[in-house]
Formats: sequence, structure tokens, C-alpha cells
Amino acid sequence: MVGRWRYCYKDVLPFTALVTMECANVGLNTLFKAATLRGMSYHVFIVYAYAIAALVLLPAPFFSYRSRVLPPLSFPILCKIGLLGLIGSSSQIMGYTGINYSSPTLASAISNLTPAFTFILAIIFRMEELVWKSTSSQAKVMGTIISITGAFVVTLYKGPAILIASTPSMSLQQPPNASKTGLASGALHSANPNWVIGGVFLTAEYILVPLWYIVQTQIMKEYPAELTVVFFYNLSVSFIAAIVGLFSERDASAWRIRPDIALASVVCSGLFGSCLNNTVHAWALRLKGPVFVAMFKPLSIAIAVAMGVMFLGDTLYLGSLIGATIISIGFYTVMWGKTKEEMAEDSGSVTGIDSSPSSHKVPLLHSYKNEQV
Repeated sequence: MVGRWRYCYKDVLPFTALVTMECANVGLNTLFKAATLRGMSYHVFIVYAYAIAALVLLPAPFFSYRSRVLPPLSFPILCKIGLLGLIGSSSQIMGYTGINYSSPTLASAISNLTPAFTFILAIIFRMEELVWKSTSSQAKVMGTIISITGAFVVTLYKGPAILIASTPSMSLQQPPNASKTGLASGALHSANPNWVIGGVFLTAEYILVPLWYIVQTQIMKEYPAELTVVFFYNLSVSFIAAIVGLFSERDASAWRIRPDIALASVVCSGLFGSCLNNTVHAWALRLKGPVFVAMFKPLSIAIAVAMGVMFLGDTLYLGSLIGATIISIGFYTVMWGKTKEEMAEDSGSVTGIDSSPSSHKVPLLHSYKNEQV
């Protein structure tokens, strides 16, 4: 019974929670796209969404302060959370700037490299072990490569239509600023001469995202209180984004949120994105590590394709079907490697306990005589 509960908590629950969050993110992206079409600035969006999330999580530090289990919330931990907020806000601002300079499809293509960057950084920071002779390590490497390949297939290859939509709809795969940039989602290049600058910004963003995973994992090891960490993270992101926004959005009217789709987008993103999504990711990073969480980035593309076809009437193309299949194969290959690695660690720890000197059975009389001597 205990083993089954442990399996559900450490394997089934993180997988289910992260898949649910990716599905929720698809819906939040749709709301955000609709809000930006009404002229809402992404600087203003970041400030308000993260401020709402921080307000919801405001009681969390008081409960953590009274906890006798958690370590004290020291100044070095707060500095690391501030660094996490700087990384998070910088990655988002660089991402939106890169899309404006280049193309949305280039952003999607570079984002597919997130698992590879995360895997490399996790090895550098010794959060993942890479033993080439081990089948689990080979599975993780091959699965990462396969998932990235599938994500590129979805992004760059369209193919013939399999299911044709009856009415035109807003594709979930199209990034939020695609309409504002005036670029077709099927074109990798842009007529903008600053395309190279955009690529540099996007590459910087998706190097910062794996770094965010690494720093967040390290913070959760030192202070395993997801709600408190996410509260201070949201607060720091909102503060940093507000400083940047004051320089980039000097028009006071841009900061007024009308009671329409813009308000709904900000509130929903604050509650379900910045609050719930970041909390689930912090918990998953503490439980499973950065590579496991990063593998859901290519999987989110397959989820967006499936939800777009089912709920928005998007046209299903052969490239999306092939790419989603490849992503699934790569994803489950990595999961198999991670599971086998964890089983090896568990069996090793059990063996170590059984082979320890204290575990050897000693006759009671013999032990008593030695104590007397």
C-alpha cells in the first residue's frame, strides 16, 4: 500500500499535474492573444498578472514563518529568489522583444531547444548524472533528441490537411504577438532586417528558461516551501517588470485595464498562470528535477495541436500528427530512463541499508557480554 502511494505521489501525480498545467497554459495563451489584439501591452500584462498572483499568495510567508519544520527564511535565500525573479522577468521581456524583431515561428523553433539546454545545464551543475554505459542515461539523451526533432517537425513541416476546419479559428500554436508583428506562422524568416537581432534575443530567452529551472530547483532544496518561494518570486517579477514598463510604456492610458477580455486575461493568468502554474512547477522541480519539467515544453506543442483541433476547430495537418507522435515517443523514452534511474537509486539505497553494520543480526547474549567488557 505504501509503495503504491509513493508511486502515485512521485510519478503519476507530477505527470498529471504538469500535463494539466500545459493544457491550462494553452487556454491562457488564447486569452492573452485576444487581449493583445485589443492593444494591451505585454509589459502591463506581466506587471498586473504577477501582482495579482503575489496578492493571492500573500498569507504564505506568515505560515512559513511559524513553521517549525522549515528552515528560517534567510537573506541569502531571499537574494536567490530575487535572482530567480530577475531571470524570469528578463526571459519574458527578451522573448517578446525577439518576436517583435524576428518571426513567431523562429521563437517556436528555438523554444524546442529548452530540454537540450536544461539537460546540459543540469549535467554542469551536477543535478543529472550522465553515464554513457547506462541504459537510463542513453534513454534520456535519445529521448531528448527525439522530442526536439518532433517539435521541429510540428513547427516547420505542415504537410497536407487531414481534418479540415469548417470555420476559421485562431490557432493555438501561433504565438501571442503573431498578429501584432504581421507575420505568417508558417514562415521561418522575416522581412525585418533585424531578424538576426531577434534570433539573439530568443536564444537568450531560452537559455534563461533552463537557468530558471536550475536556480528554482536549488532554492527548493534549501527552502522546500513552494507557496512562499512563488510569492516572493511573483513579487520580484512584478516589481522588475514595473520598472521596465515605466520606461517602455510612458503612456498612462496603456496602464488602464478595461473590463473586457484584457481584464479576464490578466486575472486568469494571475490566478492560474503566475500563481498555480508556478507553484506546480516549483513542486515538480523539487520532486523530479529540472530535466523532467523541461521535457513538457515539446509536449506542450502536441497538446496545443490536439486542443486546437478538438475545441477551436483548427485544421489538423499531417506534419502536426507526425510531429506529435515523435514527441510522444521521445517523451516516454525520457520518462522510462528517469524511472529506471530512480528504481536503481532506490534499490541501491535499500541494499546499502541492508548491508550496513547496524543491520547485521547479532546474538543478544553476545552483545550483552561485549557491553559488560
